[in-house]
Amino acid sequence: MVLSSEAALPLPFPSPRPEAEGEVRAPGPVPGLAAAARAGDASAFAELYRRHLRMVHGVLLARVPRADVDDLAQDVFLSAWRRIESLRDPAFFPGWLASIARNHATDYMRGRPAEPVELPHDLAAAGGHDHHLARGALDAVRALPEAYRETLVLRLVEGMTGPEIAARTGLTEGSVRVNLHRGMKLLRARLAGRAEP
Repeated sequence: MVLSSEAALPLPFPSPRPEAEGEVRAPGPVPGLAAAARAGDASAFAELYRRHLRMVHGVLLARVPRADVDDLAQDVFLSAWRRIESLRDPAFFPGWLASIARNHATDYMRGRPAEPVELPHDLAAAGGHDHHLARGALDAVRALPEAYRETLVLRLVEGMTGPEIAARTGLTEGSVRVNLHRGMKLLRARLAGRAEP
């Protein structure tokens, strides 16, 4: 499931102007947008929101229940907007934003009581076979070590490429490649019932 950039959350700044058909958008680089946002330019922050929404969504999805991801994504961006002046170097905006998302997820899960969930006996019939498989795969991804979990969700669920993941999270492309490779190996083993330690 790829979250559309049109699925904009209500935020206290203007949404980026939708592109006209055939129009080539030439937005500035992320550090320039982050510097402008830090200076109070709400439209620059709106563009950062548009570019980084999938990354924030994926970071959260790797850590919290699906039903809570959209609300937490809004909280992450609101927090980033309120704290943008604390960003020391605009070039580090993607990693800074990813850290805010990770911290929000950790705080959310820490404050949430563990609730036992009883699955219905007719789960396959109620949700469909594909839904059951997708939920099982996401659960298997969430059981992986954190570094692998996040990059796999960004790649497999959010549809981001390795270079996009690197650019949006502050990781190097090499780290992303290694995390994806090792994570896929572990995921395949878990899905095949041969979980590795």
